[in-house]
Amino acid sequence: MSAKIKYTDEPIGPVKVVRDFLPAPDELAFKEESVKVTISLSKASVDFFKQEAKKHHTQYQKMIRRLLDAYTLAHKQPPKRPRRRKQRASNR
Repeated sequence: MSAKIKYTDEPIGPVKVVRDFLPAPDELAFKEESVKVTISLSKASVDFFKQEAKKHHTQYQKMIRRLLDAYTLAHKQPPKRPRRRKQRASNR
């Protein structure tokens, strides 16, 4: 066990007021655009995600969604740049 904290009535010392820098609650409620789909998954996959979600105190559907997002990000092709054509030497 940790030692108990002993409080006293001693002065705290110089106090500095700090400007409120935390974002507003509506800025924290980030909601990504989503699309509802119906999909059939194997029982083994769903059971696995349900078991893992229970261990980590989260929702299994959220875990599946994050897995798909990570897969998409890893396999997304970078946008192709148009090739620059070589300039012909004009002194030929």
